[in-house]
Amino acid sequence: MPNEGSTPMTPSTLSRRRLLATFGVGSAAVLAGCNDGGPGIDGNPEYQGGDIGEIDGEPRTEDELVAADSLAQQEISESVTPLEGLSLVDHEFVFEGGYLGSTVQGTVENTSGDRIEFAEVRVRVYNDAGNQIGRYLATTGDLDPDTNWEFQVVILKAPSDLAEYDITVLGTPT
Repeated sequence: MPNEGSTPMTPSTLSRRRLLATFGVGSAAVLAGCNDGGPGIDGNPEYQGGDIGEIDGEPRTEDELVAADSLAQQEISESVTPLEGLSLVDHEFVFEGGYLGSTVQGTVENTSGDRIEFAEVRVRVYNDAGNQIGRYLATTGDLDPDTNWEFQVVILKAPSDLAEYDITVLGTPT
């Protein structure tokens, strides 16, 4: 028996509620797909390839690895997606001396007329067999319109393990 002041549930009320619940779940799923880092239906960002070439360098010492590990970022943000206004101007593999070691460095440009709240460069590294052996990133916030960001991604793998990389940039608009 319904409580005083409540509306009895009729078949049309139940159908309407079921429709709204289904629409709400479907909308959430679509929106969640928009945040998985990709454009279009498949949700995958476009990556550009990069060559590593011959590396004339030694692996990091234990102390250098601890220092590099404190700088290396590996946790991606789920709130970023490809943005038309963010572009990779250039990128290259650079072996730095000391604790930095293997890095990918380059420039991202905000070509939009709007500030980008959060930008993330993702680098995937591969071994000689073509297997992905790591993913590293660099992030920045508040990238003003028509400005550049010079990034450096620290890669923790030993130079002898690296054969190639690919890279993409993602962001969150304001």
